[in-house]
Parts: sequence; C-alpha cells; structure tokens
Amino acid sequence: MERTEQTVPTRAALFAADCGDRDLERSLSELRALAESAGMEAVFEITQRRDAPDAGCYLGEGRLAEARDLCERQEIEVCVFDDELTGTQIKNLEDQLGLPVVDRTLLILEIFAARATTNEGKLQTELAALSYRLPRLAGLRDGLSRQGGGGTGGTGARRGAGESKLEYDRRHLRRRMELIRGKLAAIEQRRAQTRRSRQHNAVPVIALVGYTNVGKSSLLNALCGAEVIAQDQLFATLDPTARRAVLPSGQQVIFVDTVGFVSRLPHSLVDAFKSTLEEAKFADLILRVADASDPMRDEQLRVTGEVLAEIGAADKESAVIYNKCDRIHLAAYDGLCVSAKTGQGLDQLLKLVDEKLAARVALVELLLPYDKLALLGALRQGGSVQREQYLPEGVRVRALADRRMLHQLAPYLVRDEGAWKAED
Repeated sequence: MERTEQTVPTRAALFAADCGDRDLERSLSELRALAESAGMEAVFEITQRRDAPDAGCYLGEGRLAEARDLCERQEIEVCVFDDELTGTQIKNLEDQLGLPVVDRTLLILEIFAARATTNEGKLQTELAALSYRLPRLAGLRDGLSRQGGGGTGGTGARRGAGESKLEYDRRHLRRRMELIRGKLAAIEQRRAQTRRSRQHNAVPVIALVGYTNVGKSSLLNALCGAEVIAQDQLFATLDPTARRAVLPSGQQVIFVDTVGFVSRLPHSLVDAFKSTLEEAKFADLILRVADASDPMRDEQLRVTGEVLAEIGAADKESAVIYNKCDRIHLAAYDGLCVSAKTGQGLDQLLKLVDEKLAARVALVELLLPYDKLALLGALRQGGSVQREQYLPEGVRVRALADRRMLHQLAPYLVRDEGAWKAED
C-alpha cells in the first residue's frame, strides 16, 4: 500500500484480538505509535476477547458489523490490525469493512519504505515487502484469468495448458527477489571487507542496539560529535552508521548505530536486514540501549535480546545502557543511566567501554626500525599512541596495542624507561 505525502493525517481505526498472548494495552500503544509514524491518526480502537483469531475474518462477524458502522460515522479511511494477517483474511476484512486493511507487518514495511534512503536500505525493504506479498497473492486475488490458451486444437494446443495470472505473478516475484538477493550479497561483500579492514587495523567496534526510538542515534552524536539524523520517531535509522571516538585511555574505537527493533518485528524484515544487523554480531562490544523513561523498558531489553539471539549475537560481550534519564527521577537500574540530551553519564559510559575493552589491549614500549613504520601506522589507527620520539636507531613508541598485534610487535618490545629524552 503506497501512501503519498499528506498534510492531514489519514484517519485510522485500530483492531486487535485479545487472545491473552501479549500485553494488549502495550501492543496497541505501540501500534498507535507505528500508525502515527506512517502518517495516520488513530481515532479509536476495536478489540475482542477470543481464544484465537478467526481464520477467515480475524474477528467475529458481529463485532465487524459494529466496527463498520462506527467507521462510517467516524469517517475512517483505513483499518489497521495488530497482527500479521493472511491474504484471505485481508480480502474478507476489506469486504466486511468496506475499507482498505493494513496489518502490523505491512504497516512496519510502509514505515521502512518511507525511511529508507540508501540503495541498500531500499533493496532490503523491497525484499521484505516481496517476501510478505508472495504467500498472500492467492488470497488477495479474485477470479484469476488464464494467460495462455488451454484445451484442444488451434493455438491453445500448440501453446500448452497456459499459465494463471497467479502463477505468473509468483514467478515474477521470485525472480525479482533473487535479483535483489544478488545485489545485497554484493553489498554485504563490501561490508565484510570493511569489517576485515577494521580487524586488520585492530580498531574495536562498539554496536549500539535496542528498541526503535530509544535514542541510539542521539547517543552516537553525543559520543562521537557526529551529525547522524536523530528524530523522535520510530525507525528513523535504517542503515548502519559508523563514527570514530576516543576513549579516556586514548584508545580509538568505532561506534556503530543500527536499525531499531520492535516487538514482533516481522521475520521477513529480520531476514532482509540480517546483513545490517550483523554489525552487532561482529562487534567487540554491544551496548543494549533502553529508554529509561519508558515503563516497558524491561520489555524493550527482552525484545532486543530476542533479535540478537536470532542473528547469533546473544553471547557477545555487552552492557545495558538506559538513555533519556533526564526525563525521570533516578531509581535503581541494573545498568548505566545516561542522557544523550544533557550529557549526563556520558563520561561514565566511555569509562565503562574502556573497562570492557581493557582485556584486549596492552601498554607496550617499542623501538621500531624505520623500515617498520607500517606498524606505527597501524598503532595510530587502531590503538592509542601516547608518546613517540624519532631517534637515530628508530622510533621510540609507547602505545596501547590490541593484543592480537603483540606477535607482530614482539621483536621490537623494550622495557627500559631511560631511552626517553629528559625533556619528555
């Protein structure tokens, strides 16, 4: 469903089946926020307690009849459902309600499509949308016609049994999906090369992960002096953004901002954005960011943990960071409280990162011959060069070095302090 720029929000009604499988109030609150992010105004909510959603119409016919009357009186333009619907359910609901129907997954896909700016983000979103559409083609179509001839004799006999419009569309979608996967694989190869370059230069990578709109981009800006777009809306960041920063020890690191999570994030999106999310999988440290002012912050961290587990990053070294602490009176938190807006706690955050990375670095004293200055370049880029002097026999260096480099540096290690000039 495509939506054009509008000055007046689209009037929407929210629908949910209360089957006891989730916190309905929280889920509808999140659905309302998603709808607002997609340019809608949620006018009212329709719920029904059920053991399970109806296989054909999601809700009962009586409840849908009441909803249709209410939608007409309130001049509703679109109906948004808090579940992923089948193609048959969507078709039946549109017949019953007389209005366009959008489910939770399609709503998130719309937001992603509107937010995507890079070629990779657009391709990933299109792949997720095609994965969503493919199994729903049959339910969404009525009275499919034959493309080719059928039967006996004449042209039909020569062309075979023909091909239904449904089969043609499925084949077209699969071809397009394979093409997109090929393009994304090429992009992932370039990203993998970038990761290998970081590892070669021994630059630690810190991934900011968490629920959408908890302030990860704002944290990146505050920590790195970056100018990443940070807006108070869901899914403002879809593409990973990397920026350098210097820790209190002097060690250089790279902070990476990643796409935000949401409860029941569609699997098609997780699959499509897996290469992007793997920035967290290959990071040296994961900062799990939550909104300290949100009563459901523990739920945010639970969802974050689920997605990290799905991409194989659940066991990575991590720390919990509560952002937006300027909005609340401080209480007991099992994590560090910070505020990207006021700067509160950011020094402690950098110290925490330093401590977490301390085990992977060592303070070294080196005397590098002039034909080994490539190692000095690697130290400057990946570690922290604290002192250096150019002497006749080479360059005297004190630096924090990644322990993975120690075998390369071993021939040039020195331990006496007397070699430093007196003025130093």
